Amino acid sequence: MSKEEVKTAISELLDNTSEQVLQEVFDYLKSVQGKSTESVSLSRNFRTILTEDKELLERLAK
Repeated sequence: MSKEEVKTAISELLDNTSEQVLQEVFDYLKSVQGKSTESVSLSRNFRTILTEDKELLERLAK
């Protein structure tokens, strides 16, 4: 997808999104602005690991 196609697709999705979710998206975009692609990718991968292994991490915490 080109940059313009992505922007159009995002705009269409945002039109059907609640105000609370819009605020969260806005906050996230502000937080990643100016960060390197590598840093954003690392954060995303870490979040994925935590989400996928939530049950295991909870058991280890006990």
